[in-house]
Amino acid sequence: MSAEEEQFDSVLLALATEHRGGVPDFLHTLASFLRRKTDFYTGANPAEWEKLLLDVFRKESKLALADHEAAQRVKEEKERIEFEARQKEMNESKICDITDEEAAAIIKEEQDKKRPKIPDTSASAGGDSSSREDISKPIEKVEDETEKSELGKLLPNAGNGCTLDKYLWTQTLQEVELKIPFNVTFALRARDLVVNIGKKTLKVGLKGQEPIIDGELSAEVKQEESVWVLQDSKTVIITLEKINKMNWWSRLVTTDPEISTRKINPEPSKLSDLDGETRSMVEKMMFDQRQKEMGLPTSEDRKKQDILEKFKQQHPEMDFSKCKFN
Repeated sequence: MSAEEEQFDSVLLALATEHRGGVPDFLHTLASFLRRKTDFYTGANPAEWEKLLLDVFRKESKLALADHEAAQRVKEEKERIEFEARQKEMNESKICDITDEEAAAIIKEEQDKKRPKIPDTSASAGGDSSSREDISKPIEKVEDETEKSELGKLLPNAGNGCTLDKYLWTQTLQEVELKIPFNVTFALRARDLVVNIGKKTLKVGLKGQEPIIDGELSAEVKQEESVWVLQDSKTVIITLEKINKMNWWSRLVTTDPEISTRKINPEPSKLSDLDGETRSMVEKMMFDQRQKEMGLPTSEDRKKQDILEKFKQQHPEMDFSKCKFN
């Protein structure tokens, strides 16, 4: 900023503070001064003085945006440096003489943190195959021919969602809960994280690093009702409020592997929380969804069949053997 630009700052600042209406009133005073004391408006045609105003304000706007972006870059770089410094400090503080047993315990603890776990279930740790027993597995065998389309899809976890390497999610018909454990050796703070919840997008990760999740959600959510918290300074928990409360999600984001919604078993206690009319509608839609997936008649189809059977019983004289109904 040049000295010429600053020479009237004190006068303009004092003038601006006298305007209770803020910037609009301040600009009105300047425009009024030009009208009353100069030929600004009458000395040239409107196109010329309008262009002059726009040129001046556009020039200052570009300078303001450039300054803002530069300040933002400096802020982000400062946060990144502080983040790395804290991480380094925490790592260095752990360098001390320990026994072999203590070292083994620390290694086991760090390995446990590398993968999410379904709450309230036990799982073994370590580098062997048993450490992945909680990860959702694909369906390799079906007992019914109508379920062939489910081969290769993942089995839902205990919460009707999916457990992957870096995070797990569960769901009810009303909402989705996502848990992302971060494998760090220090206590996380909210400012260390990037959590952006859009209407149909989600981005989560540590600042300055590749995001854990960055993609399109399986369905739209209510942004104003969706929240996130940092639990135990290690785990981000996100609750997404569904807009469509009649469907189960088959995946969290579109790039995730698909789970078999036919294997979902909703808890009766969840349905009991709904009022009678809503519960009946939800149960009907869940039944119809499963029937369609299995290639069986829906409740509406059954109702039509019942009506037809009653009609046939009431009219035994009619021959329906050659009739085809859709």
